[in-house]
Amino acid sequence: MAKSKPDQPEQSDLIEEAMPVLRLRDQAIPLDQPRVMGVVNVTPDSFSDGGRFLDPAVAVEHACRLATEGADIIDIGGMSSRPGAEEVAAKEELERVLPVLEEVAERLEVPVSVDTCRSEVAEAVLARGARMINDITALGDPAMAELVAETGAGLVLMHMQGTPRSMQCDPHYEDVVTDIGRFLAERAERARDAGVSAEAICLDPGIGFGKTLEHNLEILRRLGELAELGYPLLIGTSRKSFIGKVLGAPVEERLVGSLASLVVARLAGASLFRVHDVGETRQALALTEAISRSCWPVPTGTPTR
Repeated sequence: MAKSKPDQPEQSDLIEEAMPVLRLRDQAIPLDQPRVMGVVNVTPDSFSDGGRFLDPAVAVEHACRLATEGADIIDIGGMSSRPGAEEVAAKEELERVLPVLEEVAERLEVPVSVDTCRSEVAEAVLARGARMINDITALGDPAMAELVAETGAGLVLMHMQGTPRSMQCDPHYEDVVTDIGRFLAERAERARDAGVSAEAICLDPGIGFGKTLEHNLEILRRLGELAELGYPLLIGTSRKSFIGKVLGAPVEERLVGSLASLVVARLAGASLFRVHDVGETRQALALTEAISRSCWPVPTGTPTR
């Protein structure tokens, strides 16, 4: 008589374990490879491209161009979060975002994220086709978590010390990575307690948001510690001032530094990359994958509670 074989997991189970996903309502983005989020700033005062895409028609064409270059997600923002930026009224934020969102959602299959920290704005954009909320305050608005849970949308939780207006006024940490990790773990738990799926959450350490040059470099150096929280990591270093400080480069000459920082972040375990230069980023990450894919960490296991 042939010996009975021990129970083994189905092949589909093995694939599911090896391929974590980011769930955005009825879409699931596999995270077996790096994913690129293309930035569309519908603002007059963003640090890199403020005013270039304030016209809705121009912004829509830019979003389509980013999709053609390979963006996996389009991230639309209607209020600048650069250092020193002033808030705008929710009504104005919506007037900037909605015409672009509606057209992009109609024309593209690429999911759209909206960069907002207001539940009022989030409710409106989720009703008009957005599939993800990119919240730089990580649930600073108490109503945000429940709203996202009700819609099944994806949720970016970002760390920021202070507000855009004040965040670069002498930021201080006991230990920048430990402090950020503790904050993000608590906010992720808060989101899950409100009903947000663990697979809908990704974490962003907030490079440049209430951090000095040394803080930013330390975060990138120790990014693997944040990956251990068990959630996908989103990194936004594109064209930021810390790159300019290291390289002595103005904002329009920071592409090479941006790409270098993203490759380092990917090798440390980051899964998503919020960038202005989608085509170049995809090339850099594709080469990194060809060289190093077998040793790349991907988020696995159970997120910490």
